[in-house]
Amino acid sequence: MIGFQAKLERFESLAAECELIAKRSAGSNREFYLRASEHYRGLANDLRILIASVDVAA
Repeated sequence: MIGFQAKLERFESLAAECELIAKRSAGSNREFYLRASEHYRGLANDLRILIASVDVAA
């Protein structure tokens, strides 16, 4: 479970970093980092669901 929590924090951190970079970028770079941020947010949400399901099963 600790590994899942660490990955969740890492995905959230990567999403935040991508959002900051996107704010400072323009054009296609901005779009790339916004998409990357959305991807990491999606992974974090999926992992939250997984963690919740493991907690319920335990």
